[in-house]
Amino acid sequence: MSSGKAVLVVDMLKDFIEEGAVLEVPKGREIAPNIKRLIDNARNKGILVVYVCDSHTSDDPEFAVWPPHAVEGTEGAEVIDPLKPQKNDVIVKKLKYDGFLGTMLDLVLRSRGINTLIITGVLTNICVLYTAATAAMLGYKVVIPKDCVASISDEDHEWALRQMENVLKLEVLPLDSVLATL
Repeated sequence: MSSGKAVLVVDMLKDFIEEGAVLEVPKGREIAPNIKRLIDNARNKGILVVYVCDSHTSDDPEFAVWPPHAVEGTEGAEVIDPLKPQKNDVIVKKLKYDGFLGTMLDLVLRSRGINTLIITGVLTNICVLYTAATAAMLGYKVVIPKDCVASISDEDHEWALRQMENVLKLEVLPLDSVLATL
């Protein structure tokens, strides 16, 4: 039976999180323990955990904008070890910033009766923001645990949180407040 909730873990991949990675987000390492705490709590309560992961071909047009990263089949495209997906988790591969665009994410969620998304990961101002915006426009209730998302700069992070809260009208809350609602 579905709780109606799912936790989305966006792009917590080795090419973004590990030290020296091609598109390193140092603050991503800081939020990893918070995300681990959230997904452990979610799993214990039977809440679905979905990994939304960049997965590019070696000649992806996005590489005209960003250096090659998260190329399918490479170690850099893998979820970081502390957050490795488990047996009942779902992995959705994406080609664009938005986790819904051209993926099975919406179908996966709706087929399981999910109506509330708790979105975590990197980057707050890119993939998290675009995925959250589409989720809101598709009618999902969206919650952003602000200490479970990160960007390269504090300025970009704070701007994106303001956009999500003030423009999209999403719930942007501390992790402890989110955990209390699971």
